[in-house]
Parts: sequence; C-alpha cells; structure tokens
Amino acid sequence: MKTIDGKARTVSEVLKGKRYGIDFYQREYRWQRKQAKELIDDLSAQFLQSHRPGNARGAVAQYGNYFLGSIILSERDNQLFIVDGQQRLTTLTLLLLLLHRRQGQRPDRVHLEDLIYSERFGERAFNIAVDDRRAIMTALFSGEVPDTSEASESVQTIVARFQDLDDMLQELGDELDDAALPYFCDWLTEKVYLIEIRAASDEDAYTIFETMNDRGLSLTPLDMLKGYLLANISDVGQRNEAARLWRERIEALRKLGKDEDTDAVKAWLRGRYANSVRERRSGAENRDFERIGTEFHRWTGEHAEALGLRQSEDYFRFVCQDFVFYTRQYERIRKASLMPEKGLEPIYHVAAFNFTLQYPLLLAPLEVTDPPEMVTRKLRAVAIFLDILLARRAANYLSMTFAAMSYAVFLILRDIRGKTLGELVPLLMARLDEQGCDFDGTSDKRRNGFAGFALNQWSMRYIKVLLARMTAHLEAASGIHSQTSDYLVEGRGRFEIEHIWANHPERHTDEFASPAEFAEWRNRFGGLLLLPKTFNASYGDLPYAEKRLHYVTQNLLARSLHEQCYERHPGFLEYIRKAGLPFEPLPEFRKAQMEARQLLYRKLADQVWDPLQLEREARLAP
Repeated sequence: MKTIDGKARTVSEVLKGKRYGIDFYQREYRWQRKQAKELIDDLSAQFLQSHRPGNARGAVAQYGNYFLGSIILSERDNQLFIVDGQQRLTTLTLLLLLLHRRQGQRPDRVHLEDLIYSERFGERAFNIAVDDRRAIMTALFSGEVPDTSEASESVQTIVARFQDLDDMLQELGDELDDAALPYFCDWLTEKVYLIEIRAASDEDAYTIFETMNDRGLSLTPLDMLKGYLLANISDVGQRNEAARLWRERIEALRKLGKDEDTDAVKAWLRGRYANSVRERRSGAENRDFERIGTEFHRWTGEHAEALGLRQSEDYFRFVCQDFVFYTRQYERIRKASLMPEKGLEPIYHVAAFNFTLQYPLLLAPLEVTDPPEMVTRKLRAVAIFLDILLARRAANYLSMTFAAMSYAVFLILRDIRGKTLGELVPLLMARLDEQGCDFDGTSDKRRNGFAGFALNQWSMRYIKVLLARMTAHLEAASGIHSQTSDYLVEGRGRFEIEHIWANHPERHTDEFASPAEFAEWRNRFGGLLLLPKTFNASYGDLPYAEKRLHYVTQNLLARSLHEQCYERHPGFLEYIRKAGLPFEPLPEFRKAQMEARQLLYRKLADQVWDPLQLEREARLAP
C-alpha cells in the first residue's frame, strides 16, 4: 500500500463542499426504515442527554460526542470514491436536507446547504454525485415528492427513507421543538464523528475493506459474546452442542431481517437483567440499559456473577436454555408484530405505533419454566398494557420515541421481571394509573385528550392506527370478520385517512368565519374515517350529502353515518346497545354533528382500549 490516512472527522468536515463518487457495481441505496429509525433514535437520545432548554448556543461545544462508524474512501482522477459507507452518508444527507427545510429562513438557522450540495461552474451537484439520483435529490430539496414507481431501486428507497425520516422528526415533537432545532443542527454537524479512512488507490481501499470484514475487526458484539460464552464451557461435547444451538438460533433470527439476531440478544438481556438506567440529567453516565444496547458482550463479561455464570455448567445452561428460550420468544414476537398471530394480536397493535421498546418489556416477565399457554398469556397482558398506554399518549400528543420512553420502560420492565400472571396484571394496572394520561387528558391538564385531538403532521401516523383499531373493533364486535391489519397492511386497498368534509370552506361560510377556522374543525378526529385510496380519489371532493350515499358500501364506521346501517344489522345494533355507544345516522354534518361524532369516537376508544381487558387476562390464570 502507498498511504493510508485514517482520521476522526465531524459530519461537517466529511460533507462540506465535498463530492463523492460511487462505482456502478455498488450504487444501490438499500437502508430500510429500521436502520433509519435506529439512527434517529441514537442521535436524538445522545443529543437530549446533553441538551437543556435555556442553554446558551455555545454550550453545544461541551455536549457529548457521538461516533457514527467508519467510511472508506479511495482517490482516483482527483475525485473521492466511497468504497464503504454510502448508506450512512446518503441517510445523513437526507436528514440534513429535512433539517434545512424545517429551519426555513429563521435568523438563527444553521446553514446546511454546503453539506448537502456544492456548486461548480454554475452546476449544482449533491455530495454523493450519482447521475441517477440528481433529479430526485433536486426535487426533494425543492420540497417536491414526485412519483417514483418507475424509478430505480435507489431512487425509490431514497424517497421512502426521506418520508420515514420526516415522520420520525415529527414524532420527536416537543423533544426537538423549534427552540432546540438550531442546537441539534450544531451538534449533528460539529459533534457527530466518522472515522474517514482514505487510501491512495482502489486496490488499497478494497484491501482495507476486506481486512476489516474478513479478520478480527469484523467481529461483532454478537460474535464476541458467543466466543466468551463458549470459551467458558470446558466440556467439549457440551461446547459443541451449545455452538450448534447458537448457530441454529442465529440463522433463524437472521431470516427475519438484518440485525434481528443482535436485537434479540439486546431485548433478552435488557428485559431479564438490566438493573440500572442512565439518570435523566445532563452528563449522566450510561448504565445497564444503555450499555446493553451498545456493548452487551463486554457488559455480560463484567456481570457474569450477577447473571449466575460461575462455572462451566452455568455457561452451558445460559446458552442452551436461556439464550434458546428467549430468542425463540423474540422470534415469535417479531413475527406477530409483522402479521397478527392468533392470540397475540395486541403485539401487532403495539408494533403499529412503531414502538420498538416493546420487545424487552414483553420478554421481562417470561420464565424458562413457563408452559407455552402461560407464555402467551403474559405476552398478551404486557402487549395489552402497552397498546392502551400508547393509544392514550397518542391522543394527548405525547412522544413515544426511544429517548422519551426508555427511562419509563426500564422502570416497568424491572418491576414486572419474572412475575406470575397474577402478580403481573395488578402491576400493569397500577402503571396505567401512574402514567397520568387517559382519553380525557393528562393529570396536569396540559393536554385534553380526545376533546382536542385532531389531524396534523405529528398525529397523522397515529390517527391511522387509531382509526384502524376502532374500525376493526366495531366490525368484529358486530359479528363481521375484521382485523386491524386489514386496514394497515399495504396492498389491501391502501387505506387512507378520509375527511368527512371536503376541503371547500366556501360550503361552510354559515358556520365558519374564515378558511383557517374551517380547516381547524375539518381536521378534528371525529370528522375522519379510514377508506381506500380509490374512494377518496373518486368521491372525496363531493359535498357530504352526496358522499354519504357512497359510505354505505364501505366499512362499518363509515356506514354508520347512513340510515341503511341501522337496518338489518342485528349484530351492530346489539353491540352499540350493550356498549352504550351513541351511534346515529347523520343526514347532515355540521358543527353540532362534528362534536357529537368526536364524543362518539371517545366512547368507542374506551371500548377498544378498556383496561378491564387486563383484569380478564388475570382471571384466565390457572
């Protein structure tokens, strides 16, 4: 090799004024939502550990650093080419683009343009200079999201991750509000580091890449944990059996997706063994919960005594019983989160909120000795609790991000660890009461629950989940086969949020003094339905009186606006009578009807997310 140059560089140093080429054979951008969410969760958690409202802007210089990994570059014809790292750099560019747009023209904005593109000889080029991407990056920078159905894989993935990142920033809500935004931009560009490894030729760069991926440096925390555990099993036969079981479980987990094997081990160790969490103050050190997320192999070795690992037999048991049992349960849980499993539907419901912290919580109360039926009941109880909690938080505009929820999740999993079903349910019921929020609002009265719940950029994702749950519940309770996934899984008609009022304020001037007032009322939760995209395209613009006729062919929640729904539907009529739900046909839909429908949705939500479901789970206990 001629020269190898490896330096720690900030995001600003890596991207400002730079252009990187990508060879044709490794051009596709393939990061999925999962990897993008992990990045946002990690970045926001690290930033919020240091940031406090009211800090001077200069205080960011003392905030904690974050290491984002390495990139490998080669130099050819006076241009830099990315050999390894384009997934991260592309995702970072999309994040910077979103932050640039969100800042707008505010006077204290951080100028991010030079990190996104550069101009030479009057031509704009983005930092990753790929011809195939220029048009879509230009469109996204201009605020457009064009149709990419006929575009390349990279372009389609770029648009999908751009929209995901936008959603994730919205989900951070108050944690990353307008006041914190310039601080976060400063921190991201100046306190987040990558190791830039630069070689003088492609040959040298690929040698470095292969060395890092084929030799010792390629060992992951999971590889090192395996080595540590197997090395402490002295009996050769037992060691071989443990290695076989480890390999089988890892292969099964990897079939679920990238990093699922690592995520399974993190969820297991956090759920079963984490006994401390970082304090909620600036500069606090990472404790069990956080360290398991970043260095579980080292943490396990340091806590061997607490884990009961003292002699060879303990390590054999730890792999062949504990590791096998909890990774099998994780695999089952993950599959149930992607597609409902009979008996475990609440896990799918929680996953619909994109709440990744459910996995350590679900594993926490499980014991290796639990019979299969008891495992299912414990999983159901925890998932039902989380489903209720998250629905209440959504209705009160409360964040559900990793940074906002990790501390509370740790406290809950510590309390429920290893509990019997009879002990578990009262603890979960008490936790619901302690959270200080329900559909009527929060205990401090800063949020008013369903009374003020409406559609906006933050609530859009959660409103779709809530409507799907309420629609499916109403139909199932009325004797119609229906489940939440019917309304959420892509490819089944693509259901979208539908406004009962078309966006025509001029039709409502007798009740609303301005288009702004009309828009505010139009977005209220009671004025929304979940209907196929094709329906909205065909009928969404019609006046209510005409549109209502077409609701008769749609789901039960939509049909309930029309008189025909109350004819020859004994299951529906019996359910709403028993539940005391004030359903009624609405020939017109004005302010008064909007308020009535908002109240109806509130009462229906009480049925869908009834805490008494938990008590019923306890009564099923043997």
